[in-house]
Amino acid sequence: MRRAVNILTIGVCFGLATPSHAQFSPKDAIAAQLRAQGYKCDAPKSATRDARASRPDEPVWILSCENARYRVRLVPDKAAIVKRL
Repeated sequence: MRRAVNILTIGVCFGLATPSHAQFSPKDAIAAQLRAQGYKCDAPKSATRDARASRPDEPVWILSCENARYRVRLVPDKAAIVKRL
């Protein structure tokens, strides 16, 4: 069973651990979520929100990594739903 890590938890933890002027980008946060769930994402390049596939409280992102592309649905308090493209 893959361990689920809430994306908001990741953002909050990094937000508290870094200076206030530092930014934690969506591509880095989503890549961290994928890695926590056992997916490989080497050098995240971009994260683009898919507004058409998104739902209220369940955003969908297209994440491009050096080695793969993923469609990621972020579900609150659950593991992300991931599909390799």
